[in-house]
Amino acid sequence: MPVSILLLTLNEEQNLPACLEAIAWCDDIVLVDSFSSDRTVEIAEAHGVRVFQRKFDHFAGQRNYALEEVAFKHEWVFHLDADEVFTEALQKEMEEAIGNPAFDAWRVPSKTMFLGQWLRYSGMYPSYQVRLTRSPGFRFKQVGHGQKADIPLEKIGTLNEPYLHYSFSKGLTEWFEKHNRYSSDEAAAALAHRLSDSVDWAGLVSADPSRRRMAIRGLVFRMPMRPLLRFLYMYLFRRGFLDGRAGLTYCRLMATYEFMITCKIREIQTREK
Repeated sequence: MPVSILLLTLNEEQNLPACLEAIAWCDDIVLVDSFSSDRTVEIAEAHGVRVFQRKFDHFAGQRNYALEEVAFKHEWVFHLDADEVFTEALQKEMEEAIGNPAFDAWRVPSKTMFLGQWLRYSGMYPSYQVRLTRSPGFRFKQVGHGQKADIPLEKIGTLNEPYLHYSFSKGLTEWFEKHNRYSSDEAAAALAHRLSDSVDWAGLVSADPSRRRMAIRGLVFRMPMRPLLRFLYMYLFRRGFLDGRAGLTYCRLMATYEFMITCKIREIQTREK
């Protein structure tokens, strides 16, 4: 298939074998590593992956570095993380999508896997990220702890088939450490939204899922009691209770993450007084 794959890694020796096994069909896998101290690079090279290393600044920076500096074999690039697993159904749909000249990028949904199951409800399925992009010339811009496609919305299509996201594959300790970093980025983004002129009200009902998600995020940043509201939204409104114990645990974890963001917002405000 004429698609290259870009992987971002940092100490992913645990996740990388399963990730690479699922994309064994790809003849051009590029890995941008943030100077791992484990066997990540060794494993990648043993699978014939092209490895580059760059100090991590943020996700958009890593992806843009690869898009600017690496000569990919194919015009289309799929952006994947080591704790994510490609599916055969997604591969087939992607093969059809790249033949459509109307789009320069495609949003792809993901399934959040936790405690051995798919979180159908509490995992907010389907949520989308731009993962399939046409190079050269494509760029991302950093938003909070994630990234956003820096192209007109009308040039982005939507795929239906998801990839699997094992975000808890390294255990809860690693999850808390990672989300401690993420919460700092989100706190800064929340304050920036509060200083902006207005909420994107039209975006709240937009047909574009990325714009709708950003509009909701901008509105939520202005609301009180965010940790409680996030739990109630995920557990009751999105029916997370149907995911059983895993759903309850996940909703409580995400409410805790929201509380971390709230605490850091207050910390920044106090420091700036």
